[in-house]
Amino acid sequence: MTAKSGGETLKQITKIDVTELASNKKLRVAAYCRVSTDQAEQLTSLEAQKTHYENHIRSNPDWEFAGLYYDEGISGTKMDRRDGLNRMIDDCLQGKIDFIIIKSLSRFARNTVDCLQIVRRLCEAGIYIFFEKENINTQKMKSELLLSILSSLAQSESESISSNEKWSIQKRYKDGTFVGTAPLGYRNVDGKMEIVQEEAEAVRFIFNEYLSGNGSTVIARKLKEMGVVSHLGAPFSASGVIGILKNEKYKGDVLFQKTYTDSEFNRHKNKGDCTQYYVENHHEGIVSAEDFDRVQELLEWNRQGRGNKEGNTKGLNRYPFSGKLICGECGNGFKRRTHRALGGNYGAYSCNSHINDKESCKMLFICEDSLEAAFTTMMNKLIAGRNQVLKPLQDAFKNVDNSANEAAIQKIDKLIEESTEQRLKIKNLFAKSYLEPAIYWKEDNDLQAKITELSEERALLSQINDGTGKKMKSLKELLHFTDGHEPITEFDGELVERFMESAKITSRSSVTFILRCGLELKERL
Repeated sequence: MTAKSGGETLKQITKIDVTELASNKKLRVAAYCRVSTDQAEQLTSLEAQKTHYENHIRSNPDWEFAGLYYDEGISGTKMDRRDGLNRMIDDCLQGKIDFIIIKSLSRFARNTVDCLQIVRRLCEAGIYIFFEKENINTQKMKSELLLSILSSLAQSESESISSNEKWSIQKRYKDGTFVGTAPLGYRNVDGKMEIVQEEAEAVRFIFNEYLSGNGSTVIARKLKEMGVVSHLGAPFSASGVIGILKNEKYKGDVLFQKTYTDSEFNRHKNKGDCTQYYVENHHEGIVSAEDFDRVQELLEWNRQGRGNKEGNTKGLNRYPFSGKLICGECGNGFKRRTHRALGGNYGAYSCNSHINDKESCKMLFICEDSLEAAFTTMMNKLIAGRNQVLKPLQDAFKNVDNSANEAAIQKIDKLIEESTEQRLKIKNLFAKSYLEPAIYWKEDNDLQAKITELSEERALLSQINDGTGKKMKSLKELLHFTDGHEPITEFDGELVERFMESAKITSRSSVTFILRCGLELKERL
């Protein structure tokens, strides 16, 4: 309670009743504090919190200072990333702490499940927590309902802040003003990427070595011998070298939104899930655009020469149909095996389910030669019936109105932007106590639901547009290939990679080839 007397405002005093915890010995009290970013003003706030709690605990004659635990530059959404909090919990369970003071629930855990689990765990050990802002003492808590509600609100606040930050970053992506983390060879100075010459020499060395014919493993070994380490201070690996060779930042460009964070705060590689932005001449390059492009051509040539698929890190596919065959009975993939016979060995593909358990799938093996012959027959049919099969499909694609989808996407983007701005406005009003909590949370939840619905609709429209564009590109390539081409007399594995998406084995005598352009063509085996 706050009251005025003689023109002065009396301080608000909250009594923390810990008599039941204390015996004849002093109560060992610890505090926990956290800031979410490592910006200077946030770190200043952290120092102020540390000083306040240490003085506060030491000034109480019945308390013994048991330590101050903190995390800086760490999000409150992931428990496994908060070393300070986890260390405090370990010390509690080891009997080093009797009582904990924390400024608010949002400083403790913004995930409801995490919050309740930790509180239960500590309460079972006889250790209690006092949340100052919410005036909650877990020792006096008769039910978990209040704590559950408040921690849910803290989680909603975290999601709201995350959404606002994402929106702000998206705006800077579009403007080309976002900088992000500087890779080896650069540093961020006042929002701009500047070259660090000593590190840049290592980057130039990597590019020059690769252009000279040395592979990533050889380059990594040379860097280790030279004592050159990565940006993180670790020795270079072959994959680390490839990562540098593929990074467009080294020619002065930048691709934004390579990764994204989902609703559960897990990070993923962006494979078309979110819009990306490519900015040319964003900063000064370390290598020339010509050298960078030559390296990309060499990387692609080496990848195709080894039969590797893009993104495949587990090794190479030596056979054209590897990873592309689907069992029509159980839906599992096929594995290539070598069969032995009196007339000589031959290749065959067998369903993985059938290999592991013959009762789970009755699909028998398919001879590789018959599969190659069926594919060659299909390609010859496309060459002969180009005008009857491929041309009509091209006309059908031309009638697809993607412009309408693009207009709809732009409209949705505007609605999402307006809704996000509205969320920011009501958040500011709530922070200034102009809105009642119940009204604020209802409005905020309604706006968040609207943004989620719009985002899902946008993703669907983008997927339709992207899918149509890829199919049209593949069809154009297939039309070009079949134009005046002579009948194919022998199997060409390169054509499988170029034109076939997958193939469904429906029986030992039938296969359906699914092409990248969208066609599905059935052939006899």
